[in-house]
Amino acid sequence: MSEKDLESMNDVSFDDLLVNDAASAPADEASAEAVGEAIAQINEEVTETAEETAETAKSITTVSADELQSGVTPIERKMTRKEKKLEKKQAKEAKNIYHVSNWQIIKNYRTYNKQERAHYRYIFGRRIAEKVWPVFRFLILFGLGFVILYPLLYMLSTSIRPQIEMTDPSVMWIPKNVIFSNFVEVWQAINFPEVLLRTILINVVCSVLQVITCGITGYGFARFKFKGKGLMFGIVIFQIIVPVQVVLIPLYMQFRFFDVFGIIKLITGTPLNLVSTPAALYLQALFCNGIRAGVFILLFRQFFRGLPKELEDAAYLDGCGPVKTFVKVMIPNAKTSFLTVFIFSIVWYWNDSYVTGMFFTEPYTIAMEINNIATKMMIFFTGETNGMASDYLVWIEAGCLLSLLPILIMYIFLQKQFVEGVERSGLVG
Repeated sequence: MSEKDLESMNDVSFDDLLVNDAASAPADEASAEAVGEAIAQINEEVTETAEETAETAKSITTVSADELQSGVTPIERKMTRKEKKLEKKQAKEAKNIYHVSNWQIIKNYRTYNKQERAHYRYIFGRRIAEKVWPVFRFLILFGLGFVILYPLLYMLSTSIRPQIEMTDPSVMWIPKNVIFSNFVEVWQAINFPEVLLRTILINVVCSVLQVITCGITGYGFARFKFKGKGLMFGIVIFQIIVPVQVVLIPLYMQFRFFDVFGIIKLITGTPLNLVSTPAALYLQALFCNGIRAGVFILLFRQFFRGLPKELEDAAYLDGCGPVKTFVKVMIPNAKTSFLTVFIFSIVWYWNDSYVTGMFFTEPYTIAMEINNIATKMMIFFTGETNGMASDYLVWIEAGCLLSLLPILIMYIFLQKQFVEGVERSGLVG
């Protein structure tokens, strides 16, 4: 068979074949009509199927993007809307059937067996706890908020009123006359810029020294084994437990007649007098004996013990020694802990007037100035020290607010890192 014959056969349609078969078959006219009706019925069914397909495609194209994302077709959505009320009604009826109220538990408790009593006691207890705990939690938070905020609100209310209104019984929280001159007068009386600069200098230097030395000490206790480790760590705990008042007089004598193995006295003839100088506080911070140094050592020890030992092993394999490992590996992983210790140290040095006042004969920091603010205001207004502190209460409260302002600003900017450092440093959890 040639290619020309094959092409001619391909051009022949299915209908032509049916017609040719019907014509060639030795059948009568009735059979031909039956074949024609069958062909017409098939054509009608094909046409109807094509129309239904087109309508379905058109409906699919009109579905919104939200319906496509949710995977719910318009028919399903309509059915859900219709059945929503019925489902709610059925759920309510099922709840009423299986739900046992607290009153029913109390009423029928004697009729229950041992297992049912245990079961319903548990349910009753949970329901009561769910009702009582939110109220109890609110009372706790409200009480804590009141204890913390009450002094601040009182200071603010007092510092912006005239002194004469302190003896006015009609003035409780909101003053009749709001003034801000109290802050200006305190600023001038204590020479606030100079005192602030001295305080920042002492606090920052002491805090940086404590962060460095306490960090190294805490790392040594956490990672190294050496003779006397338990005894030395016991001294750290002893440093936390023993009040500073017990060791303050020996410390004062040490810095009043400061000498290093008699070398200074041998050279100069007399020991050094470091009292009334920042060096007394700097040396204590440098040798892990500053304010709350024992707490900082314990904090660093707990944090470094929580880091995986594999970090140091990998550094040792790369050729790092202990010092380089501490600087390159451990400090970057402990930056939040270092920041936490730094903030704590700043705050404690900022608010301290007892230890600092032992080594300074004159007010040197903000805490020492606020501790003597009543005397300062008497001298500022009258030039004398005769009077009562209650006569200068508005200036005392204004000075307290001024002293809190730098710490509050620092905490606002470092709040996120401070909270993260406390969570990771071993103080919680």
